[in-house]
Amino acid sequence: MIDRSKFLPVSREDMEARGWDEVDFVLVTGDAYCDHPSFGTAIISRELEAHGYKVAILAQPNFHSAEDFKRFGRPRLGFLINSGNVDSMVNHYSVFKRRRKKDEYSPGGNAGRRPDRAVIVYCNRAREAYKGVPIMIGGLEASLRRLAHYDYWDDKVRRSILLDSKADLLMYGMGERSVVEIADALDSGIDVADITWIRGTCYRGRMSDIEEEIERERMLVMDTVRSNDAAKIGRSAAAFDSTDLSGSIAGGGTVVLPSFAEVSTDKRRYCDSFTMSYRNNDYIAGNRLVEPYENNVCVVQNPPQEPLSREELDDVYERSYAGTYHPMYEAEGGVPGMKEVKFSIVSVRGCFGGCAFCALTYHQGREVRSRSEASIVAEAKRLTELPDFKGYIHDIGGPTANFRNPACEKQLKTGVCKNKDCLYPGVCKNMKVDHSEYLSILRAVRKLPKVKKVFIRSGIRYDYVMADKSDEFLREVCKYHVSGVLKVAPEHISPNVLRHMRKPSKEVFTAFAEKYKKINKELGLKQYLIPYLISSHPGSTLEDAVNLAVFLKETGFVPDQVQDFYPTPGTLATCMYYTEMDPFTKEKVYVAKSLAEKKMQRALMHFNKPENRETVKAALKAAGREDLMEYLLGRRYKK
Repeated sequence: MIDRSKFLPVSREDMEARGWDEVDFVLVTGDAYCDHPSFGTAIISRELEAHGYKVAILAQPNFHSAEDFKRFGRPRLGFLINSGNVDSMVNHYSVFKRRRKKDEYSPGGNAGRRPDRAVIVYCNRAREAYKGVPIMIGGLEASLRRLAHYDYWDDKVRRSILLDSKADLLMYGMGERSVVEIADALDSGIDVADITWIRGTCYRGRMSDIEEEIERERMLVMDTVRSNDAAKIGRSAAAFDSTDLSGSIAGGGTVVLPSFAEVSTDKRRYCDSFTMSYRNNDYIAGNRLVEPYENNVCVVQNPPQEPLSREELDDVYERSYAGTYHPMYEAEGGVPGMKEVKFSIVSVRGCFGGCAFCALTYHQGREVRSRSEASIVAEAKRLTELPDFKGYIHDIGGPTANFRNPACEKQLKTGVCKNKDCLYPGVCKNMKVDHSEYLSILRAVRKLPKVKKVFIRSGIRYDYVMADKSDEFLREVCKYHVSGVLKVAPEHISPNVLRHMRKPSKEVFTAFAEKYKKINKELGLKQYLIPYLISSHPGSTLEDAVNLAVFLKETGFVPDQVQDFYPTPGTLATCMYYTEMDPFTKEKVYVAKSLAEKKMQRALMHFNKPENRETVKAALKAAGREDLMEYLLGRRYKK
């Protein structure tokens, strides 16, 4: 039986057992309470605890009234609210907008324990419970909706969730630093309305105040330029007077985005806003962003927090987590989402892969930071001592397992490039490709007593592997870390689709597949490659989908996971889906939006399944490729 005292309080009885009369924060979450570092709730609550704050967990509260939000009494410093590990709308609905029957982050996998748009609903209930208590929102749902965003379920542009939730502050990205800085400010007696300086946060402001501030800073810059710099570079003060410095202030700068009125009615302006936000999502190169709304209101996004250092990441993952779900869920069969992560280890954060459909660029950022080998090996050793450990470490990775450090030295000095990608259209010449540290970690963990196998389930970037001059990493992956099948994510093979996905060419994937096959043959192993694929991604025509089906037939690849493109808030691909243009170039982008075409594109990826036969036939007819009927469906297809 798991000891309840290993968890933070979930009831008033738990509070009293700790001798607490009140709590500093009530952390409200849409997930079941899992005290494991794969859950943001666990990390944030343990960080606050480590800094001396009392935190209670209100997991999946009854949202039909405010009563549950009074469970712990009035929190001294405020409510912290998230929807859980996943956006609540993504959690509830399939890409075809059908209600999901299961919720992996709820007890027993039972759906219905959280509301749609959970952050907004929880904020309303918290405000009803206690007027005037500060409310701070964070997590993925808040982070990706921090500015005006296209919402797939409403099929329209929605306002910043900060305004719709009426929260006081929004924390975006990974919030360990932000939440402690907010807690310290509140604890010192600063009113939440005056906490406007913390990086990685958004607050509600007055547009007139921002404009005055910009003008003051602009004049200061102009005065400095006139008095100090004009003579040095041979230009007159008058020349500087005519320089366009609008929107810039000293200390990093301020960028005023197109207003909500513009982005909600003009798709080109929506693209403009997206590109400005995308290019300022870096702690070194990023500026403060201001998004104007009606009635003199604006949302101000401060520049991102600096990613945690290696030592700080080690500290975060070495807190006193219970490592599993709360025992109150045992009677319902536990929490399914814990099953995969319980024996997995997070080794890295951030990703410079830059895939258009991935929200990581907007949430964790493009600069990679990692934990130390000593910290990872120590965690692996602790896992081997658990009574239910069977000898298998399910994963040592993160967004991309084989990234360990920033892509290049330049990122540490001037930030990530605003107009270039690290891996697209090819590997940047400044990229540091090095698997040695990751190899060292894998070797150390697999040598631990009781460890039978170490898997890499969070995935490897095969284009990064192919850029490595040595085959040592891939050879060891094949020999020790694959159990019959390696899954990789080419996502598509059409040049046009890959261009919009910002993924490497088909030739890179096929070269990797040949190398993988060759190494396995040399090792005397029969192991296979299974591709992850996405159908109906912006840019993908029915012809592209047919060509992918032909490629799968020719190569014999049988995709395991096929996903129809899901327009989630905050991604480049979602911007393309909504606007039907590339936001950076304004080039028109084809988007499959009808349910019929989406089903056809998806069925073509599994053309060999009997239940897809009629849909595949319809797709081939629609694409004018009836010549492929027999090739893809066999001789017994019905014309």
